[in-house]
Amino acid sequence: MGRYARQLFGAMAAGLALLFAATAGAFALAYHSVKDDWQVLIHTDEPTWAMVSPIVICVVVAYVVLMLLTLLVNSFLSAVSPVVLEHAVLGRRTTFGAVWRRAWARTPSVLGVTLFMYLLIAIPVALFFLVWVSLIALLVAAESPLMAPGFVFLLGLLALPMVTWLVVSFSFAPAAAVLESAGPITALKRSFRLVRGAWWRTFGILSLTWGMVGVTGWIVQIPLLFAGPQPSYDAYGPYDEPPADVGEFFSEVYGDALPGLWTYLVITVVVMLVVQRLATAFTQLVGTLLYIDQRIRREGLGESLARAVGHQ
Repeated sequence: MGRYARQLFGAMAAGLALLFAATAGAFALAYHSVKDDWQVLIHTDEPTWAMVSPIVICVVVAYVVLMLLTLLVNSFLSAVSPVVLEHAVLGRRTTFGAVWRRAWARTPSVLGVTLFMYLLIAIPVALFFLVWVSLIALLVAAESPLMAPGFVFLLGLLALPMVTWLVVSFSFAPAAAVLESAGPITALKRSFRLVRGAWWRTFGILSLTWGMVGVTGWIVQIPLLFAGPQPSYDAYGPYDEPPADVGEFFSEVYGDALPGLWTYLVITVVVMLVVQRLATAFTQLVGTLLYIDQRIRREGLGESLARAVGHQ
């Protein structure tokens, strides 16, 4: 992270900037497309579905587009760390452009890995949901609704180990997709074979990594929670007429603190993006190092790396 900071964080920052620009553009387009419908809705006493439906449809479409863009960029970010580490383990120099091109070239494969992992994880979750609904229906029919929360908790305890086992078993798949130029299915199989026999070790190290990232993010968020401007509840009362737009609403609620609110929101977004970049890089690097470590232990990769270094 230190020696290759420019290439690693530069590519990640560019990816996040692309996501931010696309998100801002999507929501700006969505807002302008339903601006007139929103004005009609907030100034009517009896809203109808014909008034609400364009806004709902626009929000749903914008949300789906945002999720797809987020999934694509997150796959790119997952490919950046293995690309950088591919050079770092040999002490080779690399450039931002080389990392950017290589990471985007492997993004479709990493995206496929991500989608397949979501699908596999969805299977036990869907089974849990079906059993949960069935038990709730049986308990309600048996006039024992108070027992339902207990059964839901027990079912959750049964589903959680399966989901955890799947996540850890396929945790090397993004690295395999990048470093071995493998397809999604091949990468998942490679990850499963490498983790097999070392599941608890992999789980322990990854859990420690996720815990470190989670605690760090929580510590960073604490000052932000207390630093934000508070609404002016004394000045905020019922409206004789609905506010003309969102800006008027915030002006009424925050009053003189409104400029500070926007500054606070900008600082919060910047800080969270930086934290997200660091957390993504750290967790992906740890996972890729574990992948390389397992290949050294089981497949003699260390000798190949040593020969590669000797030929440089």
